[in-house]
Amino acid sequence: MPKPPVDYANVPLPEVRIMTNRLLSAKTTEAVLNAIDPIQHIRQVNMTGESLPAVIGSGPGKGLPNNHTERQVINVAGREVELRCLVGAFYIELEVDDTDMLEATVKEIRSACESTIPDGFSLDIGRYSKYKPSLNDYRSA
Repeated sequence: MPKPPVDYANVPLPEVRIMTNRLLSAKTTEAVLNAIDPIQHIRQVNMTGESLPAVIGSGPGKGLPNNHTERQVINVAGREVELRCLVGAFYIELEVDDTDMLEATVKEIRSACESTIPDGFSLDIGRYSKYKPSLNDYRSA
C-alpha cells in the first residue's frame, strides 16, 4: 500500500549546499543547472553569489547600465533564465522519504557537479533556508 502524500508545510526538508571554490561564469552555471535538472526528488534550487545589477548603484557610473559580460540570459531545460549574479553557491531542496533515497540523490548531484564545476566545490547536507514563518514575517504584514 503506498504511503500517503506528505504535507511539507513547516517541515524541514533536507537541503544540499554546494559551495564552489570560485565564482562561476554564466556558461558554467548553465551547465550545472542543466546537469542537475533531470535528477529526481529535487524540489527547488536557489543560487547565491555576487550581485550583477542591471544599473550601477554607486560610484562614478551611478545610474548607468551595467554592461557586465556575465549578466546574461541562460537556457535551463528549455527555459530562459536571467542570471542576476555570479553564482558561488547552490541550495538544493530535496523531497525524499528516507535516507537511502537521500544518499542516492546526493550521489547523483555530486556526480553532476564533478562533471561541470572545473575548479572544485564542497557539498554539505543540512537545512540552510528558512522553512517556516518567523516573528519578523508576522510583523511586516
